Amino acid sequence: MEGAEEELERRSKFLNGLIQKKKAIEQQEQHDRMNVRVRACDMPLPLQNCAFRCARDQLDSMPGKLDSKRLALALKKEFDSSYGPAWHCIVGTSFGSYVTHSLGGFLYFSIDKVYILLFKTAVEPLEH
Repeated sequence: MEGAEEELERRSKFLNGLIQKKKAIEQQEQHDRMNVRVRACDMPLPLQNCAFRCARDQLDSMPGKLDSKRLALALKKEFDSSYGPAWHCIVGTSFGSYVTHSLGGFLYFSIDKVYILLFKTAVEPLEH
């Protein structure tokens, strides 16, 4: 019976590997369609996808020149309202940064030629 259980476990791992590969391919195809490139990330996929969609929608709605403040504000508001407070967003074509973020709350990506840094910090009440 042990041999059958081991074979079942082996097949299960193999199938899970195939499923993960298929998901990764689909994710990459979606990024290609939106012209997104992840540069650095510590964020669950659903939140990443929300950021990509929000950024793409905002960029598509901007006639002509990039309004980086408007894009940063839209991403911050979306994430503050959907995932709680203390999200920060930096948008531009050239900038440096070094930030501390909450676990699972960091995404640095480019879309078209715009770079976006989105991160969350912990909010702690002030003691008087």
